[in-house]
Amino acid sequence: MIFIFGGAYQGKLDYAVENFGVKTVSDCRGGKTPDFTKDAVCSIEDFVLACVREGEDPGEFFRRRKEEWRDKVLICRDVSRGIVPVDPIMRKYREETGRLMVYLAAEADRVIRVFCGIGKREK
Repeated sequence: MIFIFGGAYQGKLDYAVENFGVKTVSDCRGGKTPDFTKDAVCSIEDFVLACVREGEDPGEFFRRRKEEWRDKVLICRDVSRGIVPVDPIMRKYREETGRLMVYLAAEADRVIRVFCGIGKREK
């Protein structure tokens, strides 16, 4: 699995398409559930927020489906920067996104941070 992360609007999906031949994408914006039949899954952080709001564990979702995403490109926005939210749901979202990113990075064959459209291999 290739795990790509970076800030908002930094070109993560474009980088995946250009460098890893991604043709089909499951977009989790709006809290949609990842579709692991696609080449890549993007906006994983939106799925995490939906899980937090529903009281579900996004990490458990990914752990149970590990074999489904082993050969995919997974893309997540880094939400760990900036001011810590006052809202407890948003704090939990930030924490759960970070925990999931740690898990995905550990499981990944490659980890790439994208900033200004430039990818830097971290693992």
